[in-house]
Amino acid sequence: MARVLVTGASGYIGSVLVPMLQEQGDEVIGLDVGYFESCVFGPEPPTFDLIRKDVRDLTADDIPNVDAVMHLAALSNDALGHLDPGITHEVNTLSTLRTAELARERGVERFLFSSSCSLYGAGEGDTPLDESASMHPQTPYGRSKQDSEAGLTKLATDDFSPVYLRNATAYGFSPRLRGDLVVNELVARARVDGKVQLNSDGTAWRPLVHVEDICRAFIAALRAPREVVHDQAFNIGTTAENFTIREVAEMICDAVPGSEVTFGEGAGPDTRSYRVSFDKLASALPDAVPQ
Repeated sequence: MARVLVTGASGYIGSVLVPMLQEQGDEVIGLDVGYFESCVFGPEPPTFDLIRKDVRDLTADDIPNVDAVMHLAALSNDALGHLDPGITHEVNTLSTLRTAELARERGVERFLFSSSCSLYGAGEGDTPLDESASMHPQTPYGRSKQDSEAGLTKLATDDFSPVYLRNATAYGFSPRLRGDLVVNELVARARVDGKVQLNSDGTAWRPLVHVEDICRAFIAALRAPREVVHDQAFNIGTTAENFTIREVAEMICDAVPGSEVTFGEGAGPDTRSYRVSFDKLASALPDAVPQ
């Protein structure tokens, strides 16, 4: 089993990933700024060694002797990214590259980066995009993932393997639940007021993936032979979960009796639209295929 540093360990994904690693016998050291540490929904997550620190302030002394870093720490959505693109670049890109550089200096062999399918941005047509597709990010958040991957690949060596996990849009339960993700948000709207309100016309495509499946992909990439994952990108999700936003809304209405789809004032097309292929994940990392 491995000794792993998880940045963003107290976030939406980290709060699911850390217990899964612990259940498999891995030793986890977490790093988190702690903004959402007290925002626990349901039972308290298991405890673990935690470095409470802003990832922007990381030093070499903060990187323990570990086999791998799972880097989740980030401003994690488009809305946050738009508030201050400069800070988004600082937190999401510069801090990612700094963390990777420090990890490489400390002899860490594998750096698993939580990237995003958002870097594809505006897909061309309905053809599913594979990992070689052109990137057209539409937001500071999407650009931060593209820029991070571009910087990380320059750090790859025979002894340091960055891996880029391009997560589809996450959904599902976490002890630190996010209500801004499209499925989670629309389910909440349906339950609270019976109206699944869309702020776009619903025609944009989104790939979806359960948060537990993201975590399984991280663990599969941790366990995989170096030659399978070294300096490789993987779209994380499944082709069967490419949907338009309108389709997602209608499925939620089917699941929540009495709810209906509505549209916000001025709802128009969303330029963030992409269908994604997950064939590479299924071929290279079969243990990571969503269940």
